Amino acid sequence: MDAVFHGGFRRFRRVGALGIGAWVLAGVLLAGGGAARAAELESADHVVVHKAEHKLYLYHGNRLLGEYKVALGLMPVGQKEREHDFRTPEGRYFLSRRNTRSEYFLAIQVSYPNKQDEVRARKNRWQPGGAIMIHGLPNNPRHPISYYSTNDWTDGCIALSNADMVEIWMRTEDNSPIDIYP
Repeated sequence: MDAVFHGGFRRFRRVGALGIGAWVLAGVLLAGGGAARAAELESADHVVVHKAEHKLYLYHGNRLLGEYKVALGLMPVGQKEREHDFRTPEGRYFLSRRNTRSEYFLAIQVSYPNKQDEVRARKNRWQPGGAIMIHGLPNNPRHPISYYSTNDWTDGCIALSNADMVEIWMRTEDNSPIDIYP
């Protein structure tokens, strides 16, 4: 087992609460039937989201490791200004913690709001909101699965397919920077 895969395995082990289903899904991905092979699971040190492209990119240094289609908040254009505005933030943030017991298939919290977001919200007497995540599909979908791949549907989060979410989970570390562009 090479070091890159072994590091991914240690991160995946933290998913424990997901049980055997996640292990099976990861096995499919790693066996070559999905988006990644074990030898290709190099860790990313930087995440970039281009909202207009609906894309999330993983980088190690300047080298692109992966590109993923994403869904955004219901009102994806513009900077998130306050809670319940259904916008996805823009700016520099960090991946701050992981949640295996989310309402969605895996979730990694983004450190929104940053200082600039807090100042802007306070100036307008708004609450900035929070709980911005990168996550998979809802555990209890309210729409057909096709809806989630063709619409922006989150409250301001960045959503991926469950298979892509497993790969993001395995290839990123807490405290990695994430830059979200318009």
